[in-house]
Amino acid sequence: MKLHELSDNEGATKKRKRVGRGPGSGTGKMGGRGIKGQKSRSGVSINGYEGGQMPLYQRLPKRGFTKPNRKSYAVVNLGLIQKFIDAKKIDASAAITEDALISSGLVRRKLDGIRVLAKGDFNAKVELQVSGASKSAVEAVEKAGGKVTVTAPAAANADA
Repeated sequence: MKLHELSDNEGATKKRKRVGRGPGSGTGKMGGRGIKGQKSRSGVSINGYEGGQMPLYQRLPKRGFTKPNRKSYAVVNLGLIQKFIDAKKIDASAAITEDALISSGLVRRKLDGIRVLAKGDFNAKVELQVSGASKSAVEAVEKAGGKVTVTAPAAANADA
């Protein structure tokens, strides 16, 4: 087999539709837009338009509030931490910090901090240093003989 003999399987690729390229293409002349009217013109976006009637999204009342400075935490369950300790991806003899959780691959990014929840079985004697932990998670770690230190989450914007 040579490089010039390589080709895709039959039906693996499909040719791009070229609109407005003559009558032989099947989408010549009007380019599949029909005749006249608002939708045949360029630059038209009429999503949610109801023909002059007040649109549904404007008739319904506004509700709720989005807190502009709310904190979002990366969440980790104790069962997963135990799994990573058993697989020797996390060193249980040293204190387990947020950076250790990230470098092990258990957490992708810190966000405003890492919060530990109590889902799963946990029996390792470890010292955890995280931004947050549920009461049940703290109890589970202490029951296994460990200790949880909750640090203040890092300020997102120090000069504000």
